Amino acid sequence: MSAAHLTGLNFRQDYFSDPAAWAALVSLLDDTFGIDIDPLRDLGGPDPTSMPFGWFTDEGVLAANLSAFAMPFVLNGRLINAAGLQSGAVRPPWRGRGLYRDVTQKALAWCEAQGFEAVILYTDKPALYEKYGFRPLPLHKYVGQAPIAMDHSGSRSLQPRDTEDLALLQGLLATRKPVSETLAVASSPAMFLINTLLDTDVRLSYLEEYKAAVAWKMPADGHFALLDVVAAEIPSFAAILAGLGILATTVETHFRPDRFQWSGKAVPYESGTRLMVRGPKGSLDHPAMLSPLADF
Repeated sequence: MSAAHLTGLNFRQDYFSDPAAWAALVSLLDDTFGIDIDPLRDLGGPDPTSMPFGWFTDEGVLAANLSAFAMPFVLNGRLINAAGLQSGAVRPPWRGRGLYRDVTQKALAWCEAQGFEAVILYTDKPALYEKYGFRPLPLHKYVGQAPIAMDHSGSRSLQPRDTEDLALLQGLLATRKPVSETLAVASSPAMFLINTLLDTDVRLSYLEEYKAAVAWKMPADGHFALLDVVAAEIPSFAAILAGLGILATTVETHFRPDRFQWSGKAVPYESGTRLMVRGPKGSLDHPAMLSPLADF
C-alpha cells in the first residue's frame, strides 16, 4: 500500500526552485526545530546539489521532508564522494504513517543512483538509521595550551550578509583545503554560510596575509575555540592567533589539528546529536570531528 494512499498527500521531488514549496520547507523546519533556513536565499541560495523529497497537502503544507545533497569529505586521508541527508521532519498530524520511512528510502535510492559511495547525517535518534546501515562515528575535539603567538599581523571582521564579504567567502569556499586529513569536509559552502548566522556566538574574521577566513569563539576568558578555517593553504595556529590579536592561555579545535603546527589532547565532544555514516568500512585513524560550521 503506497504512502499516497495512506495519507492523501502528494509526493514531490526537486522543488527548491518553487518559492511556495521552499517557504513550506522553511515553515516545517521552523515549526519543528526552531531553525530558520530562509536566510540562505540571501547567501547564494540552497546548495545547488540539493534534492528534496517531500509529501505535500493540496493546500501546499509540507507534511514530511528529507533532503539529500553532495557533501564530499576527507576520511583517513581519502576524498570520499559522499552525500549528506538533512532537513528530515514530519509534522505531528502525519507522524506514525510511514512517511519518514518513505522519504528516507527514496533519498537513499537517489544517492545510490547518483553513485555516492557514502551517506552521512546528524541525528539525535541514531537507532532510527541503524536499520539502513548507518553507524555512529565518535566525535572528539582537541584541547591544550595555546601556541606562542607571532607578531600581530591584523585581521578584519567578515559579515556574510555584506555583498563584498559574501563574494570573498564564496571564493574562499570554492577553493578551500580540508582542515584535516582525518575527517573534514572538502566542500559545503551553503552549510558554512548558514551556520555562521544560526550560531550568534560564532565570529568570522579574515586574515589578509594568509587569505584565510577563520571561524572562532571565545567561550571563556583566556580560552579560544577554533571552529573552522577556509583557505587554499592553512596557516599555523600561532599565525591565526597573531592575526586575530588574541592572547589565549588555552585553546581548542573542533577538528583534528594535524595541519596547524599544534597538537592538543583529544577530548570527547559532548553533543545532543550523533554523526552517522553509511558507506566505507573501518573506523577513524585518529580521534576527530567535523567542524560545527559543516553541521547540517
